[in-house]
Amino acid sequence: MPTDEPLASSPSSAGTPGPARRRPGESHARAWHGTGWGFVVKLVIMAAINAVGLAIVWSAYVEGSWGILAGTLALTVAANWVYFSKRSLPSKYLFPGLAFLLIFQLFTMAYTFNVAMTNYGTGHNSTQEQAVDALLIQNERAVEGAETYPLTVLQRDGEIGFALLADGQVLVGDAETALAAEPQATVDGDSVTAVPGWDVVDRATLLGDQSLQQQVLDLRVPVSDDSDDGSIRTREGTRGTVYQSTLDWDPQADTLTDTETGVVYVARDDGRFVADDGSALPVGWQVYVGFDNFVRGFTDTNYAGPFWRITAWTFAFAILTVATSFLMGLWMAVVFNDARIRGRKVMRMLFILPYAFPAFLSALLWRGMLNANPDYGIINNLFFFGARIEWLSDPWLAKLAIILVNLWLSFPYWFLVCTGALQSLPNDVLEAARIDGASRWRTWTTITPPLLLISTAPLIIAAFAFNFNNFTIIYMLTEGRPRFTDTSAVLGHTDILITMIYQISGVAGGRADYGLASALSIIVFLVVGVISAFAFRRTRKLEEIL
Repeated sequence: MPTDEPLASSPSSAGTPGPARRRPGESHARAWHGTGWGFVVKLVIMAAINAVGLAIVWSAYVEGSWGILAGTLALTVAANWVYFSKRSLPSKYLFPGLAFLLIFQLFTMAYTFNVAMTNYGTGHNSTQEQAVDALLIQNERAVEGAETYPLTVLQRDGEIGFALLADGQVLVGDAETALAAEPQATVDGDSVTAVPGWDVVDRATLLGDQSLQQQVLDLRVPVSDDSDDGSIRTREGTRGTVYQSTLDWDPQADTLTDTETGVVYVARDDGRFVADDGSALPVGWQVYVGFDNFVRGFTDTNYAGPFWRITAWTFAFAILTVATSFLMGLWMAVVFNDARIRGRKVMRMLFILPYAFPAFLSALLWRGMLNANPDYGIINNLFFFGARIEWLSDPWLAKLAIILVNLWLSFPYWFLVCTGALQSLPNDVLEAARIDGASRWRTWTTITPPLLLISTAPLIIAAFAFNFNNFTIIYMLTEGRPRFTDTSAVLGHTDILITMIYQISGVAGGRADYGLASALSIIVFLVVGVISAFAFRRTRKLEEIL
């Protein structure tokens, strides 16, 4: 008769406690003694997770990112509760997936929506206080008639400072600390040779380090605690002079006044300093603008016209790409599924070669082959007798080139899919049709496509969603060119919505408008989501055939 195992350590025959044993059915990850190495591994992993979580919490606290702090703290506490609690066994398996879903999906979507509700972009990427500081610095000028002083560059733990020799006295300061007398500094002629707590940067070191030179040029050392006294700056690293801003900041009135022209710039709700004549200072700050970005994409004169044309081309590109590549792949699959074709295996392998090449590399190769100059473009040279055909410069030819190149890239995928789907069709259904006297054509038109679509329809929907955002083929082949001539926006005839968003985001250069780009991203997400949901709903009816 079996006996129960001991639940805890029991004295050994020699009178000393022996190793505890696991309860029947208890996991290694919960046993502390004996063979419970799983518990040790769990402790190590949880210690690492807690260390990373606390490091993020501390960094968020230092930066003042309270949302990240709260989210990380909640996830860390939840992880400890899930994996040290005896309850909710399923959550031990679900928690990693839910955590990644929260971090990489929901957080990203929430952050994108948050950006879409702001004017975040070039000139509006900071707070109002930082914008005022930037404007004051940008408008600094050397004070006319101000005296220049012998200057020595100092360095301490990666921090740069200045030492000035004024009236026989050494003054030391850095970006955060105003100039103050340092009586213990030593001087040789006009040069400061030593300052307690600082390393003197010699001339040769300064000239040989471009990064250091830039830091010295950017450094502003306040003359005093009163910002109206200006700051010391240098242009060559040996002489310093007083600079003052031509703008006067009045925090009470929330205005900046140009002391040279007298123009007053008033802070506005849209995150800009604007004068009465409509002129605005180049640096603004980030503010919430509500749904303005969602409306601006349809109403802004620079984007409204191109937006609708690009949207129409995006739908056309996605539909034509999926339709042509699917039909091409299906036709090839039907042909090479016939047992009378010899060498089918070799030809199948050759047909899928384009699918094996990286898409971006193929697009770049086609870009070179479609060069209008027949001396460089092999397509014009070999197939059009050296004629100059502007494949990538004409709006319609560029679109045709994109469709054809994407067909070359995509049909092998559908060739593989349709070949597999054809070979998996139930023979009994086809045999029953033949017994009932159905012709080969009628069998093909009424039985094969519906059965084929049951397995391929979800892939067609996925391919449509993929090509709706097929950034690679567009950007590598044409970069959206040729450009529209009726707008100042950097957009072109072959841009689709995703490349339009890329251009507006400013990642490729130029003025960035992250708020508008985020709003358009959400619109694209909604369009693709609605179409995919509708298409999946329609494809369920195909399953009723079986």
